[in-house]
Amino acid sequence: MAAKRILSGMRPTGKLHLGNYVGVLANWVRLQDEYDCFFEVADWHALTTRYENTTALAQDVVDVVIDWLAAGIDPERSVIFVQSDVREHAELHLLLSMLVTAARLERNPTLKEQVRDLHLGENVTYGHLGYPVLQAADILIYRADAVPVGEDQLPHLEITREIARRFNSLYSEVFPIPEPLLTRFARLPGLDGKRMSKSVGNAVLMSDSPEQIRQKIMTAITDPQKIRMGDPGHPEICNVFAYHRKFNEQELAQIQNDCESGKLGCVSCKQRCAAAIASYLAPIREQRAELEQDPRRISEILDDGANRARQAAQATMEIVRQAMRLKRKNHGISG
Repeated sequence: MAAKRILSGMRPTGKLHLGNYVGVLANWVRLQDEYDCFFEVADWHALTTRYENTTALAQDVVDVVIDWLAAGIDPERSVIFVQSDVREHAELHLLLSMLVTAARLERNPTLKEQVRDLHLGENVTYGHLGYPVLQAADILIYRADAVPVGEDQLPHLEITREIARRFNSLYSEVFPIPEPLLTRFARLPGLDGKRMSKSVGNAVLMSDSPEQIRQKIMTAITDPQKIRMGDPGHPEICNVFAYHRKFNEQELAQIQNDCESGKLGCVSCKQRCAAAIASYLAPIREQRAELEQDPRRISEILDDGANRARQAAQATMEIVRQAMRLKRKNHGISG
């Protein structure tokens, strides 16, 4: 029995940080053992908020892919491709856009949050409003059985499921209704305790050197009630302990005990944390350095991924055109 297929992706934001790794990448690496995986660099989706300046977009794509590969995404087992290399996404996006109302898209809670957070007001573009339809095309064009999502992303997937059901009802049963592959995504706080983000400046990058990691971790906010050596700490509210929990399991119990008893000071705790993170990332950093020196390999991987993705997408579009009666009949020409 063939493995079920999943589709997942990221916008190209350049070099990835530890929050990306813990929250998404580590899970993708595991999923490769169970599913037929398609992993997409969603460069068209990036244009919904970055359409004015695309200068860095090509390099951002490369940096994301290098981090994927260094973390363990295997191009032999998974299809790694760039969205814009498979133009069929755009064709299916256009056709699916006929099946959903503007009012439905305006109710999308994620869109409302972005309009608020980016202060867009009345400046929401047509492409931004319709990005869930493009996302639906991304998923449905590969006839994915499941999509790995956190609970907060379920509204995105529900629009895809609605569109697939409507298409199947109007025309024929072309698309499987993709199921949410509910994943408990680990949340790794930024150095300031807020959501980790490069734009905010509170992120540790997967590609950071040991010295860069040390400098950043030393600035991390810890337990505000632990002011001096000897004060009992509360690890459950400490950002640094959250990093220990993920990257320093061997010492975790001892660090918790020593923190709570006041035996361990924050400076020493941060130093040990930085060393543990640097050690954990060492093989990823080494692999990344090799990949950076071999741009031809990255191009070959993306070309191969695009070809494999394109074959699947073209096969789906043939079925879609037939179902929608868009395929012109060739009656031939008599002599």
